[in-house]
Amino acid sequence: MKRLAILGSTGSIGQQALDVIRTFPDQFQAEVLTADTNVELLAAQAVEFLPNAVVIANEKYYPQLCSMLAKVPVKVFTGTSALVDVVAFDTVDMVLTAMVGFAGLKPTLSAIRNGKHVALANKETLVVAGDLVTRLAFQHQVNILPVDSEHSAIFQCLAGERLNKPRKLIITGSGGPFKGFTARQLESVTPEAALQHPTWKMGKKITIDSATLMNKGLEMIEAHWLFSMPPQQIMVLIHPQSVIHSMVEFADGSVKAQLGLPDMRLPIQYALSYPFRLESVAPRVDFSRLGQFSFQPPDTSVFRCLALAYEAIDRGGNMPCVLNAANEIAVQAFLNQQIGFTSIASIVEKCMSHISLLSNPGEDDYLLSDAETRKFAASLV
Repeated sequence: MKRLAILGSTGSIGQQALDVIRTFPDQFQAEVLTADTNVELLAAQAVEFLPNAVVIANEKYYPQLCSMLAKVPVKVFTGTSALVDVVAFDTVDMVLTAMVGFAGLKPTLSAIRNGKHVALANKETLVVAGDLVTRLAFQHQVNILPVDSEHSAIFQCLAGERLNKPRKLIITGSGGPFKGFTARQLESVTPEAALQHPTWKMGKKITIDSATLMNKGLEMIEAHWLFSMPPQQIMVLIHPQSVIHSMVEFADGSVKAQLGLPDMRLPIQYALSYPFRLESVAPRVDFSRLGQFSFQPPDTSVFRCLALAYEAIDRGGNMPCVLNAANEIAVQAFLNQQIGFTSIASIVEKCMSHISLLSNPGEDDYLLSDAETRKFAASLV
């Protein structure tokens, strides 16, 4: 029985992780569940799964959650500091970091420092502080198991290839709802249109990132740290069918690909059960019905966020942290209809030009860079 702390249990990844626990109750147990503001769903999950503890990060909802769980044998905590504390519980075997954005960094670092293996769905943690996170994981002998479908695919393709260094990583993406749009067409798109992803059902932030292709940029940076691969050897390809989740090319020219229907429960289950594969009831690929696969390079002159991500990792230091913070502010402003779609990339670019580069940042430097960038990005909205 593997006891899990699920950070962000009310989000898309968190809810699907709980689906995995429902399917394999003899394999996994929800030990800790957390949410930011969704107090009703968190309370319902606590009643169903009876974890040791729950955390509502937003303190405003603490009294309500306490009232809702008054007769349930579950400990109730609140505040961002509680997220850092609960992952250190002796009763936690693995931490699934499914929180959105920069907020996932501190709890993930706490989990690593306390020797907990991490199933990582929060790509921003490695984007912001990949050097720090990977060094700490090595120091504490902690596994970081990827949950994103693309990185899970690469991870699976590398299984059994310990003696064979990959030559290239190929990250695939659907292209989002605006594949083939011109820059002028993008100027008039609405949040409602941007949230209509053609393949995946995800949270609002990641769905907008998919529409701008920033998500592919963040995934490229995450892959750089997860697999120790230079950015120049990480390629992004548009694959609208979303069946091939990523590929790995080796020195002899062989290419391995991992395929599966677009269902996040599969990579979640693989990360939680690794190194074993559990029998599941997930739908299977029917090759007789798939038809053709198509691929094309992304247009980085139109979808500039992807190019900015390559620039950020090339400059190094705190610049990916700046990229991420600026993007989080800009995406929320777009969702609030304060800026246009193409202004997301413009705000990110201006922040990367304005914020000073720190070549060898420490943990405090990342926190300061994040705060400074958010303040400046907000002034541009």
